[in-house]
Amino acid sequence: METITYSKVTRRIIPFLFICYIFCFIDRVNVGFAILQMKGDLGFSEAVYGLGAGIFFIGYFISEIPSNLLLEKIGPRIWIGRIMVTWGVVSSMTMLVGSPESFYFCRFLLGVMEAGFFPGIILYLTYWYPASKRAHTTALFMTAIPVSGIIGGIVSGWVLHYFSGIYGLSGWQWLFLLEGVPVVLLGIATFFYLDDGIDSAGWLTQKEKDFLRKEIELDRKNKSRHSLKDGLLDFRVWVLSLVYFCSAVGLYGINFWLPQIVRNTGVESPLNIGLITAIPNCFAIIVMLIMGRSSDRRHERRWHLFICSLIASIGFIFTAAYGSSTIIAVASLGLSMAGIMSFLSIFWGLPTAILTGTAAASGIALINSVGNLGGFASPYMLGRIHEMTKSFDSGFYFIALLLFAGGLFVMILGRPPASSRF
Repeated sequence: METITYSKVTRRIIPFLFICYIFCFIDRVNVGFAILQMKGDLGFSEAVYGLGAGIFFIGYFISEIPSNLLLEKIGPRIWIGRIMVTWGVVSSMTMLVGSPESFYFCRFLLGVMEAGFFPGIILYLTYWYPASKRAHTTALFMTAIPVSGIIGGIVSGWVLHYFSGIYGLSGWQWLFLLEGVPVVLLGIATFFYLDDGIDSAGWLTQKEKDFLRKEIELDRKNKSRHSLKDGLLDFRVWVLSLVYFCSAVGLYGINFWLPQIVRNTGVESPLNIGLITAIPNCFAIIVMLIMGRSSDRRHERRWHLFICSLIASIGFIFTAAYGSSTIIAVASLGLSMAGIMSFLSIFWGLPTAILTGTAAASGIALINSVGNLGGFASPYMLGRIHEMTKSFDSGFYFIALLLFAGGLFVMILGRPPASSRF
């Protein structure tokens, strides 16, 4: 009964959410490819790009908690659909930027519109799965990040290479348009496909619904935090926010700068850059699925997270030390990407094992919004460092230190209650 029911739930919701998150991440980081041409067309410096890439997360930070609370009140189907439609529109609008100010505005607005999507999905998964099953399920969902890197890298490189000049538009303008429109269509589909929870799932039998309700209720009874205040004031939530900040610095240090890192090793063609950037993401998919399943089977999170942070740190150190070679840079960043993605897929089992109810909505949103400020700090820091030193090396060593610190913070946090089955 258990295996059949959870398999049925996974087949129904994970593939759709997976596709949505692929486009979410493509639209968030495709600016890393667009800048290969935008710098020449618009005269943007590395610092302008770094600030524009990162300012997305300021809008994200401001809107994250209200968005997740509205999702719990209005329901996932309507709210997630709204998020996707509006972020798709804003992403397409980025094709119209012509100055640093308009670039900053579009990136900020994109953050406001997208806020709530990822933590909303993490919250949504708690409606279907108990804590003991979430690491592997979250890993399945979050493989969309490296998959988006594979698809987005290849497609972005292809668009930049072949669409430049068509109907008088630059390749980077086509990039924003062609990767924004599908999200609007997916957002509309969300209104019709997603269910708000177990009760509205017509594809489940009554027996299956009763089983899932029992599992979820048992999981929730073992947690003590329920209110909005609990989610915002719990000390562990703030520690987890700091941990997530450290991992976000690493994640966006790679995702926003990977195309330019590859170009700096001597690769010039946008199409070849796109193909090469797919390699670290392929490696990350394999490792994160293995680590997520291992964490669930052993009912252990902290040591898995520490090992992942250590792997990611080593990858950045090797990139800084030997990154002038394309082969070594790609291999080292593959190690970093694998460590970071495995870390993130396991990490989200921690807050959902501690919190439930409105506390889960507010706590998850707080962790995601505060932590994602690392997405602002990382590209801006690397842009400034590169502009001053003509190298990313110092920034990579600093990111390695933060990733290692994040792993240590997890160990200091302590184990969740044994009653959480986690």
